[in-house]
Amino acid sequence: MVDRLKGKVALVTGAARGIGRATAELFALEGATVISGDVLEAEDAGSSPVEFLPLDVTSREGWKQIVDGIVARHGKIDILMNNAAVCYYEPILETTDELWDKVLDIDLKSIFYGMRETLPHMISRKQGSIINVASIWGLAGVPSAHAYQAAKGAILNVSKNVAATHGQDGIRCNSLHPGYIVTPMNKDQGPVIEAALIEGSLLKRAGQPMEIAYAALFLASDEASYITGTSLVVDGGYLAP
Repeated sequence: MVDRLKGKVALVTGAARGIGRATAELFALEGATVISGDVLEAEDAGSSPVEFLPLDVTSREGWKQIVDGIVARHGKIDILMNNAAVCYYEPILETTDELWDKVLDIDLKSIFYGMRETLPHMISRKQGSIINVASIWGLAGVPSAHAYQAAKGAILNVSKNVAATHGQDGIRCNSLHPGYIVTPMNKDQGPVIEAALIEGSLLKRAGQPMEIAYAALFLASDEASYITGTSLVVDGGYLAP
């Protein structure tokens, strides 16, 4: 199927690689005008239909500039996917103030800034879909990655809050919770954690970025027009038992 997002304008953060890149490319394939905001340089950017722009997601002014620029050029933003994130594996007793602040700024404050800048433009048109990428670790405990889990757990509730606050404005807001997906961000977790995550899934394999991208496509599209304030888990059944 194509053209599920025909005529839509989408902003996807962290789309230089991994889940964000797969999603941005799929959105474009489905007819959207897609802008990526990322601090990383995208490979093969010249051959991609996605427009790659620099964005420090922890910068309030950076968010204002990119959102205002998109609206000035395209007249609107229909879809915001907050995907940019970092993950460190320190448990609470090894989590420094600096590490805590860094993870919470990138993984959570960025979502606050992104929604706050984008919402007025969506509200003025009485429509918009916001997808905030969390994790299965926003729904269940894990014996490490304290700051990461704090941020991902909070994403669930800030998404529900915006859904409740702006549903009557025509805005849908949902959180997306991937399980273990093969991405550059996960390369440092080590073979023991990787094996445990695969063994814990009902499908006994890791997921691929495109499998998350298709879930994001559904939430972004009009096919999900009656879905808001929910948390979509895509984890190969890891949380099912």
